[in-house]
Amino acid sequence: MKNIVKRDQKRRNLFFKNELKRVQYKSVIKNYKIPGETKEKCVFKLNKIPRNSSRVRVKNRCILTGRGKAVYSFCRLSRIRFRELCSQGLLLGVTKSSW
Repeated sequence: MKNIVKRDQKRRNLFFKNELKRVQYKSVIKNYKIPGETKEKCVFKLNKIPRNSSRVRVKNRCILTGRGKAVYSFCRLSRIRFRELCSQGLLLGVTKSSW
């Protein structure tokens, strides 16, 4: 479990570090006013950026357990831990709904 969390953290760091470069290269490639030779250089440079720095490789995980499924993105907790913390009253502003 710890290795998965470390791997995800590494991917997040790579994404944060290479995000600007990736966006710049993609915008140059998609711009039709720029000559083809420059676009080819940008494609080559884009391919040199590590794959793990892509946004798609980042997985939302629970910050307490490392669970990858059923994670609420607004608090980065799994549904199980979220329910436990709510029932203990540790999350402020959360009330049980009833109608």
